Amino acid sequence: MARKVVLLDTNFILTCVKQKIDFFSYLEEEGFQILIPSEVIKELEKISLSKQKLRFRDAAKLSLGLLNKNKFKRVTLNAKNTDLGIINFAKQNPKLTVATLDRDLKNKITNKKLIIRGKKKLEIV
Repeated sequence: MARKVVLLDTNFILTCVKQKIDFFSYLEEEGFQILIPSEVIKELEKISLSKQKLRFRDAAKLSLGLLNKNKFKRVTLNAKNTDLGIINFAKQNPKLTVATLDRDLKNKITNKKLIIRGKKKLEIV
């Protein structure tokens, strides 16, 4: 991993879409290679088809459309659940930045994190 690399989680993508934050442009400008786990894409597909949570469903559909239009590398986490997979992947790749808003995930990962500051600003902490 020579370049800066960022791994996006489901919640981060959905929140950016709902708050109209163009994270793909930001990450490209900052020189990041974007990784999105297959499991995250599956979660977005599941949410986009779900009967409840209308605003999440719409955000998930928009997210999937956005993913189709942008370049990213798909990775497979091979874990029982997505969060555990992200934690393990982050441990194996200490230079990796993890884009997440999940408090548990943020506490369990020692890597740098990409978060949303305020309503519109992306920030690495």
